[in-house]
Amino acid sequence: MATETIATSCVIAGGGPAGMMCGLLLARAGVDVLVLEKHADFLRDFRGDTIHPSTLQIMYELGLLDAFLKRPHSEVREFAGIIGDDRVVIADFSHLPTHCHFIALMPQWDFLDFLAEQAKRYPSFKLKMLAEADGLLQDGDAIVGLTAKLPQGRLEVRSDLVIGADGRHSIVREKAGLEVEDLGAPMDVLWFRMPKHPDDDGQVLGRIQAGVVFVMLDRGDYWQCAYVIRKGGFAELRRNGLGAFRQAVATLNPKLADRVEGIASWDDVKLLTVTVDRLVRWYRYGLLCIGDAAHAMSPIGGVGINLAIQDAVAAANILWRPLREGAVRDDVLRKVQERREWPTRATQRLQLFIQDRVISNVLALKTRPAAPFAVKLLNWLPILRRIPARLLGLGFRPEHVHVLELPPAP
Repeated sequence: MATETIATSCVIAGGGPAGMMCGLLLARAGVDVLVLEKHADFLRDFRGDTIHPSTLQIMYELGLLDAFLKRPHSEVREFAGIIGDDRVVIADFSHLPTHCHFIALMPQWDFLDFLAEQAKRYPSFKLKMLAEADGLLQDGDAIVGLTAKLPQGRLEVRSDLVIGADGRHSIVREKAGLEVEDLGAPMDVLWFRMPKHPDDDGQVLGRIQAGVVFVMLDRGDYWQCAYVIRKGGFAELRRNGLGAFRQAVATLNPKLADRVEGIASWDDVKLLTVTVDRLVRWYRYGLLCIGDAAHAMSPIGGVGINLAIQDAVAAANILWRPLREGAVRDDVLRKVQERREWPTRATQRLQLFIQDRVISNVLALKTRPAAPFAVKLLNWLPILRRIPARLLGLGFRPEHVHVLELPPAP
């Protein structure tokens, strides 16, 4: 099989949010960058679709927000939930110090297509689809590139820096031998679609009942539903039968009772095995991991895509000048981890607290839950909703674009 050889300043494994945003920002600064994506397109369902105010602020700073919001999306200005019989408003985004005071719900393939379109305006950006990274090139202890599988053969990329943005099952971090710390997760998530009716409430709505957490995300003409179960509980659900599962969904939300037959088989239900982990060290000489490759997040709060974007912005801010100069030393890569490690740890610590103190208890419940006093306070004192809104919408260290822009091609 033929081997294609490419030389570039930076090669990014993975065309997800972290990889595409980092590629766009580096190309914006005139760095020769190649992004490898193993699939033929970005059209894959049941990925994170929540674009938080922190990410929308990045789009604003790049001058891309107006064009971005022309893509089909819905806007969530407050996050509400039902706990037992109590409806509570948990977060109000209207007071955030950002240009946008809402979460945008947009299919991730639209988001990635948009980033690709913008990146291709810069002559130093290249995107290669159907290219799956499967190995690293080394010169002594230094990483000097990577190898990838192509439909027609092999690809060998020589580069000053390899960025691993290939997700929670990262081949790059595996081949680099980077140590992973598994933080544990007591739950898994089942994803499926439900038809949306014109009179449905368009806001994100979480429901907490005995033994289950249920979330509905507005995808325009249908609902993307997340049904949270205890870790390893999918086999038992299947043994109980599809009819019992449909009935459980209808009981959680009676408005769906006339639609659950749309779950025609278990093939319509996708299992997301939840993993929460992080690398002890995010880099080696010539290599850096960001996004899920550096830290897999829990789906709680839908913050994973936004943490990945923040990583990409921080990495580009720190790396664009050294890459332009052709030298990226370990101390430069260490600065990226130092910049992003604290917000990652703080976010995971909060997620683990919710997993262990809230989700685990809910999944073990046999009786109808009631909203805790602290949650009821959010209804009684609306000003308190700004606290979870800030944590959810901005995170612990929102990044800003400090990358030089060279003019794109006309």
